[in-house]
Amino acid sequence: MAEHNDSGRLAEQLAADWLISKGFELVETNYRHGHAEIDLIMKHRGLLIFVEVKFRSGTGFGFAEEFVDSTKKKLLVKAADQYIYEKDWHKDIRFDIVGVYKDRAGTINFRHFEDAFY
Repeated sequence: MAEHNDSGRLAEQLAADWLISKGFELVETNYRHGHAEIDLIMKHRGLLIFVEVKFRSGTGFGFAEEFVDSTKKKLLVKAADQYIYEKDWHKDIRFDIVGVYKDRAGTINFRHFEDAFY
């Protein structure tokens, strides 16, 4: 597996652990539908939350939320619609982005963008 895939999977695990520490419940990881993949599906306060995780080693090229373009958003919404249908979910949902940042010292930091798009 390519190094960027390894760092992406690690970032997803770190983000999941961080969200769990904030009271979120992990429902599913890496849900696939067609060409779309939802990194994390969580529950929190009665909401089903679809989370896109983006890893960045620094912010020189921009922040994580800037790398979720309109095409990616459409794919995520399509996959979420399928998941909602499969699970027969009738409550509210939300789309979040979690940026995982590694600084020069190797310290991991998170930025959580709740209700980032729809």
